[in-house]
Amino acid sequence: MAVRAKKLQPAKTQAIESAKNLLQGYEDFIFTDYRGLTVEQITDLRHQLRAKECSFKVVKNNFARIAFEELKIDSVSDFLAGPTAVALSKGDTNEVAKVLYDFAKNVPALEIKGGLVGNEIYDAAKLEAFSKLPGKSQLIAMIMSTINAPVQKLAATLQAYVDKKSAEGGAEAPAAE
Repeated sequence: MAVRAKKLQPAKTQAIESAKNLLQGYEDFIFTDYRGLTVEQITDLRHQLRAKECSFKVVKNNFARIAFEELKIDSVSDFLAGPTAVALSKGDTNEVAKVLYDFAKNVPALEIKGGLVGNEIYDAAKLEAFSKLPGKSQLIAMIMSTINAPVQKLAATLQAYVDKKSAEGGAEAPAAE
């Protein structure tokens, strides 16, 4: 539950509204503790995440908690403790998790708290397992290669037959029309 002041200050109300507007544009959220990271490390991480169509924002916990409550997402309040940065993802979230865990291997100061992926809460262990799965684009490529394999084999067999007949000097290869 977020702490609400009795007297609302316009600056704080505006900060909560901007946090709410920011969060509305994204589907999945991964919460991290960024304590101990240098500016260069955070900049490098943001650059890597930008390549995956993801934003990495430092949030004020109380403002984020209120914004999530207004968006009817109450289940993430446990992650909003201590210094918090949120990876905001629109696309392939396991690719984002993969980038975060790879970065955390090199820079142990980055601690992944958990996330909200597809309206389901993931703790750090479940999120790490999720990051090891192939991404959506990789899965599509695997399916397409599986579908395409029999057709390629048939085409190769037919071409081998035509090449064999041409080499024997037998029937002429059919002319292309």
